[in-house]
Amino acid sequence: MFNMPLLRTFACIAAAVLTLWACTGTNYKTGFDNLMQSVVKIDVWEAPRGASEASGGNTVGSGVIISPDGYIVTNAHVVNIYAEKIIVTLPCLERAEAKLIGWDHWTDIALIKVDVEELKNRGISLQWAHFGDSDAVKSPDEVYAVGTPFGCARTVTRGIISNNKRYFDGEIDDNGYETGLFNTWLQTDAAINPGNSGGPLALPDGRVIGINTRAAIMSNNLGFAVPSNVVKDVVQRLKSDAKIERAYTGISLTPAQDIKESASVTSARGALIKSVDRGSPADLAGIASGDLIVKIDGESVDGRYPEQLPAIMHKISQKPIGAPVEFEILRGGNIFRKSVKTELLESRIGRKYALADWGAEITQITKALRREKKLSCDSSAIVSDVRAGYPFALAGISGGEIILAIGKRKINTCADVEDEYKKLKGTKQKVLVKTLLYRTINYHILNLGQ
Repeated sequence: MFNMPLLRTFACIAAAVLTLWACTGTNYKTGFDNLMQSVVKIDVWEAPRGASEASGGNTVGSGVIISPDGYIVTNAHVVNIYAEKIIVTLPCLERAEAKLIGWDHWTDIALIKVDVEELKNRGISLQWAHFGDSDAVKSPDEVYAVGTPFGCARTVTRGIISNNKRYFDGEIDDNGYETGLFNTWLQTDAAINPGNSGGPLALPDGRVIGINTRAAIMSNNLGFAVPSNVVKDVVQRLKSDAKIERAYTGISLTPAQDIKESASVTSARGALIKSVDRGSPADLAGIASGDLIVKIDGESVDGRYPEQLPAIMHKISQKPIGAPVEFEILRGGNIFRKSVKTELLESRIGRKYALADWGAEITQITKALRREKKLSCDSSAIVSDVRAGYPFALAGISGGEIILAIGKRKINTCADVEDEYKKLKGTKQKVLVKTLLYRTINYHILNLGQ
């Protein structure tokens, strides 16, 4: 007859030994055990956004250690430029502070790093996961999602690859930034819940073939991961430069199969232009929506199906910035050639800054917004949120106004506004604020004594 209390004691001792090995041992095992000792929980405290201090907060996600020098991969919607403090909980339950190395919202990947020397001084060593080849996986390969769903650290769920090339048309992540334009996704039925974001999707041998990113709302078996081959490229570029630069032409694509009624188009292999950004390089070159791209720099293009579009956009994005790209397009049965000079790709979403004491949020005006609104002023600081009952609202300043000056200081950027905010914080002054709204100059008295 088994002694159950004794068995429980042995089980607790075994668990404690394994936990100790996770931080003080070396690579004592390979495969999936090694993966489990490389998955971490990530707590992030973000800077306030919006018109109040309460607009900041704490988020929880997952990550995976990928190298002996402490690099950790996670999602950009978990850790990004708004992170003020990042705490990583290691598999041994010890905690360590991490710093953001770089992030790329276009692929929803971020790279953070813990201080390995500091961990060594505490008697802690790391294990790290290894990437597999995401191009080699297919349905119905068995996979495992590992992460911190709802705060439950190092949780494993099992499933299969449901689709190895799922396409999303420019989905927007939690922070409002664009993502999904340059890659397809791995779809899995392994359970992915809030908190799983940033954790690995792995094969049974522990090789990471994706970074879990999202799940479809109102579903329990539709999860998606960024393919490991995309992640490896992004990580390498973030390590070397802390940012990723891509070329921009201003075109958006849609599958050519969407216009089957036009025999002149469907008979050709190409990518159909859905829209062209106003004032963009493509717009200036005379490219228009409805054009069919047949060749790019002399190479044929096939974008008949949704899954083919990210590769075409990626190809364009890898062109040298400032260099010409030659488009051969089909329009009205005729072939035209257009030369487009690329620009640096920038998000349409500007960084946000909270002015909590003034009850306001300001946002950096992006190049895309400036073109769309045909803004010609020097300032790039626009009011994006105002809280009732606070100085900005009482002064009559509303959302959409561009701040041109505060007191005697001319405003060019949000950093200028933030600097004045810090200087005036805690004072009881009355300050004149000059703004622009709908091409009209306005003056407001900002009473900081209210």
